[in-house]
Amino acid sequence: MSFLNDNFLLDTTSAQKLYHDYAADMPIIDYHCHLPPAEIANDIRFDNISDIWLAGDHYKWRLMRANGCSEDLCSGDAPAREKFNAYARTIPLAIGNPIYHWSHMELRSLGVTETLNPENADTIWKKTSDLFQNSDISARTLIKKFNVKALCTTDDPIDSLEYHQQIASAKDFHTIVLPTFRPDKARNLYDSVAFNEYCDKLVSVINCEIETYDDMIAALTARHKFFHGHGCRLSDHGLSTLVAADAPISDVRAIFTKVRSGQNVSTADADKVSWAMLKEFAKLDAAAGWVQQIHFGARRNTSTINFKNIGPDAGFDAINQDPCADALFKLFDQLQQTDTLPKTILYNLNPCDTEVLAVLAGCFPQANVPGKMQYGSAWWFLDNIDGMRKQLAALANMSLLGRFVGMLTDSRSLLSYPRHAYFRRILCGFLGDQIDKGLLPNDMDHIGSIVKNISYNNAVEYFDFDLLKQ
Repeated sequence: MSFLNDNFLLDTTSAQKLYHDYAADMPIIDYHCHLPPAEIANDIRFDNISDIWLAGDHYKWRLMRANGCSEDLCSGDAPAREKFNAYARTIPLAIGNPIYHWSHMELRSLGVTETLNPENADTIWKKTSDLFQNSDISARTLIKKFNVKALCTTDDPIDSLEYHQQIASAKDFHTIVLPTFRPDKARNLYDSVAFNEYCDKLVSVINCEIETYDDMIAALTARHKFFHGHGCRLSDHGLSTLVAADAPISDVRAIFTKVRSGQNVSTADADKVSWAMLKEFAKLDAAAGWVQQIHFGARRNTSTINFKNIGPDAGFDAINQDPCADALFKLFDQLQQTDTLPKTILYNLNPCDTEVLAVLAGCFPQANVPGKMQYGSAWWFLDNIDGMRKQLAALANMSLLGRFVGMLTDSRSLLSYPRHAYFRRILCGFLGDQIDKGLLPNDMDHIGSIVKNISYNNAVEYFDFDLLKQ
């Protein structure tokens, strides 16, 4: 059997029919990614494959470092060709890793069918360079090529959203590009210096002083409204850990004032403000009809030396082992009691939490809001064949798989959209196997409609992107 053939990951006849007849041609909604909106606004072009493939991709950097590559070949300033050669030496050793599959699926989207290795690196470099330099490949043409109908970037509350405005005004580009409200830095009172630097930036944006906790909430409320006015319908929260630190509002205000004056506070006190603010964000989301996303379980910046030298989001994060269930149960219960629980998607990074979050999501439903609480797609280190199958199995075993809002790229690269095909193949393989074992009826119209819904339709309804319904 040839590598990456038409029936890649489709081991049964039923799986093949589900994918080719129902999933393959469905459009994409990429409701969580890290694409820089400036690249789309400026419709940037690329000189070579390294520029689009390796710049900013800490997944690939991580493999290259494991292969002994120096940092200048990863995040550094080595020539693009040298970086590509380093990756060509690395990828043949990554067998079994999803990035091995993704990389070759991405190459095939450029018309390259060879399996990358040091021996053919020259040929592939020349072929792709000629393509980038002598064709119409650009940020927007790639998005169109992959049939992306909507995508949501990840944006800080202080962002001006100028590039989103520029994209929205483009008459020849019809993909909906919306911001996502990511206020992690606004809750980080654990580092008073960094927090006050952030507050000062927020002050310059809103042109009002932030001296008290109430000032901070008012400022973030204003930015939430600003984002809403630019089409934002999702928030996102990255939680390494979460403590249900209920405290009187007077204590929260006092702790905030102390930090704002430049003093450090205990972790327990910082937890109190972070917890209070997380509930405030949820209330804003609920009132605005947004979806909140909670990414739980990443241990950030594990290497002090590399964090100082390279910075965050560079491939030195890991899986955290802190428990999540107790605090999340309390968070959602408190919000539900005050009718301020928004639609929510939960993502875990620790595989030990897979069943925990799948069950937890089913505890807080709401009448007439189908699939309100979602157990989200396999994330980051779980974004592989085993992780996706386990996520689908947990969701199917403990909730309604047919209401799942499906896949996202979580990527900084415009070439990452084959990940949606990867997921859809795994989904169809999962369901096709059950059909052939007699665990599901051999009703292709019914199962196929569920595949279409998970691939695209459920996301259209869940996120209520008005422009997609026009």
